Amino acid sequence: MKFDLKDLTTVEKQYYLQHVVAPRPICFASTIDKEGNVNLSPFSFFNMFSSNPPIVIFSPSRRVRDNTTKHTLQNVMEVPEVVINIVSYNMVQQTSLASCEFAKGVDEFTKVGFTKEQATMVAPPMVKESKAKLECKVLEIKSLGTESGAGNLVICEVVYLHIEDSLLTAEKKFDQTRFELVARLGGDWYCKVSKENLFIVPKPNALIGIGIDALPESIRTSKILTGNHLGMLANVQRVPSPDLAFSNKHLENLDTKSDEDQPNYEVKKHQYAARLLDENKVDEAWQVLIS
Repeated sequence: MKFDLKDLTTVEKQYYLQHVVAPRPICFASTIDKEGNVNLSPFSFFNMFSSNPPIVIFSPSRRVRDNTTKHTLQNVMEVPEVVINIVSYNMVQQTSLASCEFAKGVDEFTKVGFTKEQATMVAPPMVKESKAKLECKVLEIKSLGTESGAGNLVICEVVYLHIEDSLLTAEKKFDQTRFELVARLGGDWYCKVSKENLFIVPKPNALIGIGIDALPESIRTSKILTGNHLGMLANVQRVPSPDLAFSNKHLENLDTKSDEDQPNYEVKKHQYAARLLDENKVDEAWQVLIS
C-alpha cells in the first residue's frame, strides 16, 4: 500500500504513523498551574535531542476530537517547569490510567495511586515510584499549527537527574538489563524492554569500517549470510588475515575439500559463520570465512 498523506484524514494519519514510528519512549509529565494544581499525564511524542545543553522535547498535541488543548500544555505556559518521570513496566497500567481526561483541578496522583515526591529544583512534584526522573525548565513552546492533531513542542532543559541506585553498578554505570522500560507503539500496543529481548550492536567508532562493498565477493554474495551478518563483518577497519594459530574442531570436521565437495563445504562454512555472528563472535566468524 502507498499513501499520499494529503488524502488521509487526521485520524488515519495518526493511526498509521503511530504504528510505524515506534517504539516511542513515554514522557510521564508532572506539571503545575499558577494556582498550584498538579497535573500528571503521559505523552509518547517524546525524545532526547541534545546532551550539551541537555535538551528533551515532548509534544502535547491538540486533541483530534475537538481541537482542545491539554492541561499539561496550559500548565507549562503558566509555570514553565516539568518533571519527566520515566515509565517502567511496574507502573505502566497506572500511567495509562493517568491519560484519562480528568477535569481540570483533579489530582491524577490521587486518581492513579502514585506518590508525590518533592523535586529539588522545580515546582512540580515527582512520581516517587518512577526509577528515573528528569527535572526540567521549559525553554520554549513551539506550536506546529492550530488545527486538530497539531503538536506543540515543549522544549525542555534537564537541570537535575534522579536515578534509583538499583539501576547503577558500583562504578555508577547504568545497567540496562535492570530497567524494564516501557515504550508506546500504535493503538493499544506497548512493548517492554527486558533481559530476554535486549541485544548489543557495537557502535562504529572513530575508525571507519570497510563497508559491505569492500567485503570479498564470496562473502558479499553469500546466500547464507544476512544483511545483519554482512553489516557485522563490514564493521572492521581491514579484512583480517588468516590466523595460523586459529584452531576450530568444528571447522576441521568440515574440511572435505575435494573438488566435488567444495560447494557443500563453502555452504557449511557460511552456515557456521552465521551461527558465530549470531553469538557476536565476529573475529571467529572471519577466521572461518577466510580459512
